[in-house]
Amino acid sequence: MPRPNPSAHLKRILKYARPYWRILSFATLCLLLSSAISLSLPWLLRNPVNIMLMQKSIPDINLFVALIGLFFIQALLSFGHNYLSGAVGQGVLADLRVGLFAHLQSLSLPFFLKRRTGELLSRLTHDLGVVQTLATELPVNLIRQGLILCGGIAIILYMNWRLSLLAFFLIPVIVLAARFMGKRLKVLSTAVQDQLAQTTTLMEEMISGIRSIKSFGREGYEKTRFSVQTNKTLSIMLQRLQISAAFGPLMVFLGFSTASGLMWYGAREVYLGKISPGDLIAFVMYAVIITGPVGSFARLYSQLQEGLGASRRVFELLDTPPQIADRPGAKALPPMVGAVEFDRVSFHYIEGQAVLRAVSFSVAPGEKVALIGPSGAGKSTLIHLLHRFYDPVSGVISVDGVPLTAVQLKSYYDQIAYVPQEVMLFGGTLRDNILYGKLDATEEELIAAAKAAHAHDFITAFPEGYETIVGEKGLTLSGGQRHRIAIARAFLKNPGMLILDEATAYLDNESERFIQEALEQLMQGKTTFMIAHRLTAIEKADRILVFNQGSLVEQGNHSALMAQAGLYRHLYTLKQADRVTSGQ
Repeated sequence: MPRPNPSAHLKRILKYARPYWRILSFATLCLLLSSAISLSLPWLLRNPVNIMLMQKSIPDINLFVALIGLFFIQALLSFGHNYLSGAVGQGVLADLRVGLFAHLQSLSLPFFLKRRTGELLSRLTHDLGVVQTLATELPVNLIRQGLILCGGIAIILYMNWRLSLLAFFLIPVIVLAARFMGKRLKVLSTAVQDQLAQTTTLMEEMISGIRSIKSFGREGYEKTRFSVQTNKTLSIMLQRLQISAAFGPLMVFLGFSTASGLMWYGAREVYLGKISPGDLIAFVMYAVIITGPVGSFARLYSQLQEGLGASRRVFELLDTPPQIADRPGAKALPPMVGAVEFDRVSFHYIEGQAVLRAVSFSVAPGEKVALIGPSGAGKSTLIHLLHRFYDPVSGVISVDGVPLTAVQLKSYYDQIAYVPQEVMLFGGTLRDNILYGKLDATEEELIAAAKAAHAHDFITAFPEGYETIVGEKGLTLSGGQRHRIAIARAFLKNPGMLILDEATAYLDNESERFIQEALEQLMQGKTTFMIAHRLTAIEKADRILVFNQGSLVEQGNHSALMAQAGLYRHLYTLKQADRVTSGQ
């Protein structure tokens, strides 16, 4: 893998600041004027000092009034620069976050199956914050420190070249110290980023898996695991803090040491009458001013390296192409009739381990198809292919005679509805979750969909009704209630094709009855594929596809398959025996 080009990364980051170039230009102007005033202040103080020390008189009060006015102008310019550059930084951060969020949504299901959620969250939060600093704050600080350094050097050379040589002799000591500490900070900052990503991942896993944690009584184990990770992060942070805490005082010490050396030599020059006291004080002030940028450059270099490391992780995500995307020339799918054909479709997740083998069948519009088979037979994979979470390794899936790969994804997804076994509800209101099926639905359409899904009664029983907050992932609702909300969402969408992935599995009899009634109404006139768990759903299917070890081994209706005395009859008999044993 080629090593990333830091220069290319930096140019790419700075592109995000282009839309704000007018604001940045004004902020830069404020910065230039503020820096110019900072550089002029020691020069302006020369005369008052000379008047006091050499003429033994009090300087004109108007001079001090003018200085106060200059300080005030500088304060205004600094405010303008700080606010405007900060506003641009927040704008860039928002643009980056929205862009990365949108790109993540475009990525295919396999991408998310291979990534840990906490890692992705870390990139959306911490890494983007570091990149924002690199895009706005770092360039501004480099300009400011560069102006002060170059301006200060030019002034002291003009004032006294002998004192300047002494200052230049002492400055390399500061540079070497800053460089050493900057390198150490770079290494520790990268380590902190990695540890923070690990900590975020553990937090996300704890929140997502809280039921399993409590069920197994593993609160103590998780606390220990999190504490170990937190202590690792703390240890590295403390090391970085030691360097950071020592960095400032060391720079101050070296700066004042330089100033002391200059004062000693300068006092001799004053005694010999070669320079005035005011010039000496101004010179020392400029020397101290110059040491600031010299020390800052090492810190800025560390920030640059940290930002480039974070940008690499962010751009790695942005440059990840969707595995499933609209192909060139893809066209919108016309209003769906509902004819589906699988033509010798094969698929594998891992090379050499086939999950589906040359599966072929045709489904007529409005037909209700049940998929059954032993665990691992390929039923869920077929559903995923039909939903186009994946594309076949070979073969063609067609809808209304058009290959799915030739269809624009959005036009296809707009006409299908998917009701999974594990229903995902969002953390808003019940109204928001139902309207997810059709964002612009009217109140009448919303209520009609809820009634059709047998959800209206339990919704109105809540004190807040449709405005009831469902909580994280809908955990405040029962499993049956969550499924009815998902079915109401599908009713509102009114799709041409319905995909049910064991939608009634693991529900109690009462919940199953409500949901089965709602599903039967929803399936009317719609091509339906369902992985069936309950015998009643299997028996009512127009056709049953029986899978075994990735192959379609039988198909037909319930009566025909029972007469064949094959795998279907064997599986049905086992389910019926389980039903009798469980008292259903």
